[in-house]
Amino acid sequence: MITRSGKPSGKNGESEIGTHNQIAKGTHIQGDIKTDGVLRIDGTLIGSIDSTGKVVVGPSGRIEGSINCVSANVSGEVKASITVKELLTLQATAKLMGEVTTGKLAIEPGAVFSGSCSMGGVVKELSHKDKQLVAEKTA
Repeated sequence: MITRSGKPSGKNGESEIGTHNQIAKGTHIQGDIKTDGVLRIDGTLIGSIDSTGKVVVGPSGRIEGSINCVSANVSGEVKASITVKELLTLQATAKLMGEVTTGKLAIEPGAVFSGSCSMGGVVKELSHKDKQLVAEKTA
């Protein structure tokens, strides 16, 4: 959004310059990326991503390492440990191998997922007494 002064502004009048980052197809990066904005990967990254925003892995994108973000949309290849606070979406062309921790997971038909997934809140294991109470209540 452009204000009357001609400067771009976000929801709270903040500048949106630099909030969208892209690693283009054909680009290879080895290292760690930390960002507060949206990050789109269409090239190759060997390293980690730490984002307070959304991470998008395009169809030609490839990541090896770890990802920590608020939400993610994967169409490419990811071999990583992934932690997503909200929604992780695997598109039909996605190939994901690794350990996933997420609030919600959406997988389109055709996507490949190999690894482990921990989703939602932490599940508390029932003690022997709790199991007996549950059994009594359902009987």
